[in-house]
Amino acid sequence: MNYLHQPVMLSEALRYLDPVPGDVICDATCGGGGHSLEIARLIGESGVLIGIDRDPQALAAAGKKLEGAPCRVILARGNYGDMAALLSEAGYPNPDGVLFDFGVSSHQLDTAQRGFTYRADAPLDMRMDPDGPVTAADILNTASADDLERIISEYGEERWASRIAEFIVDRRKTAPLRTSSDLVDVIYAAVPRGARRGGPHPARRTFQALRIAVNDELGSVERGVAAAVDIVKPGGRIVAISYHSLEDRVVKEAFRRAERPCTCPPSLPLCVCGKVKILEVLTRKPIGPTDEEVRSNPRSRSAKLRAAKKVLVA
Repeated sequence: MNYLHQPVMLSEALRYLDPVPGDVICDATCGGGGHSLEIARLIGESGVLIGIDRDPQALAAAGKKLEGAPCRVILARGNYGDMAALLSEAGYPNPDGVLFDFGVSSHQLDTAQRGFTYRADAPLDMRMDPDGPVTAADILNTASADDLERIISEYGEERWASRIAEFIVDRRKTAPLRTSSDLVDVIYAAVPRGARRGGPHPARRTFQALRIAVNDELGSVERGVAAAVDIVKPGGRIVAISYHSLEDRVVKEAFRRAERPCTCPPSLPLCVCGKVKILEVLTRKPIGPTDEEVRSNPRSRSAKLRAAKKVLVA
C-alpha cells in the first residue's frame, strides 16, 4: 500500500509542542506517521510515542514509517475523542504533550473507493473508520429534508442547503443515491447556474458536511480537546491543526474556557466562583502555513494551528 502523507505545518507543530528526550507524546491523529516520526526522533530512546487513528490503513502505514524509531512506539486504533481511555489502556494516562491534526487525509481523499471526494465516482461511504455504523449513503437516503438541510448548512456552511436537501429527497423517490456522481449531479441541478460560476466546486461544501456528519468530527474534536486539557501533565502542551472554521472554533473556545474559566458577573470586583486557570494559550491568533508550504502542498492552504500550555491540574 502506498500511503501518501505529507505532514502539514511540521516545523510549527514541533516548535509549539516542544518535545524533549524522555517525553510521553500522544499523536492523536497519527495518519501516515509524518508528524509522529519527527516527534519520535526528538523524544529519543527514553521517550514514548502513542499514535491514535481510527483508520486501520493509516495505522498500518504509520507502523511501517515508525519501524526503527528510537523511542517506544504504541499504536492504538480508535477515535481521538476517546483519547483518555485509549491512553489509560496503553499505560500512559498523562502525556507530556498532545498533537491533533484534524480533517481528512490526502490518502483518504486520493483513494477514490473511500468516497470522500467529488472528483471521482465511487460509493458514497466517507467513513474514516471502515467499521463505522453509518455511511454517507445511509444519511442521504434516510434523513428528512430538514435534517439534510441542517447538516449541509451547519457543517458545510452552504447557502443553497435548503435547495440541495429538497433535490436530494426528490431524487431518492425514484432511485437511491449510491455513488458520488449521483450526489454531484443532484447538487449541480440544485445550485443555480450563476452560483456555479467561479469559486470552489459546487459540491465541495456538501461533501464536507456529509463527511463531518458521518464521522461525528466536531463531536470528536470537542471530546478530544477536552480530554487533552484534562489529562496532559502540568507544563505539557496541546497543539491542534484545523482545516475549516468549524473545527477551529471548537478548539478556540475550548482553549478560551480553560484559560479564562471565571463565570462571575463582570460587576463583581473579585472572583468568587473558585474556577482557576488551567491553560495558557500560546497562539493569540491561529498560525497559518508559510507561502512556501502552500506552494509545495496546496492542501495545507486552509490549515490553522493553535497551541496551549497546561498550567494547573484540571
